[in-house]
Amino acid sequence: QVQLAESGGGLVQPGGSLRLTCAASGSIFSLLGWYRQAPGKEREAVARIGSAGSTFYADSIKGRFTISRDNAKNTVYLQMNSLKPEDTAVYYCWSRSHSTPLAPDFTSWGQGTQVTVSS
Repeated sequence: QVQLAESGGGLVQPGGSLRLTCAASGSIFSLLGWYRQAPGKEREAVARIGSAGSTFYADSIKGRFTISRDNAKNTVYLQMNSLKPEDTAVYYCWSRSHSTPLAPDFTSWGQGTQVTVSS
């Protein structure tokens, strides 16, 4: 059973930094990443990283956020710098994984962690 345990959210002032951590377990993880959902808006992809290190970033956070991954620990990090009020959202850890090398991939979600950027 896949488990995605997020930590690191909180309240930060504009221009500040936070680091989100997601510890994944229970599967073989092809992709790990982060999505976010602000009040009244749809959930959107923020960043994703493959097992070999290839990355995707949403245009809105390029140059400010960095995703990284420790394959030995099955952990993904999101370093968020120069935070803006519009980054306020619930951030969800996301994964694409398979239970055995030949099994198809499936998607899993963490429970989410609140990030609030406000003075």
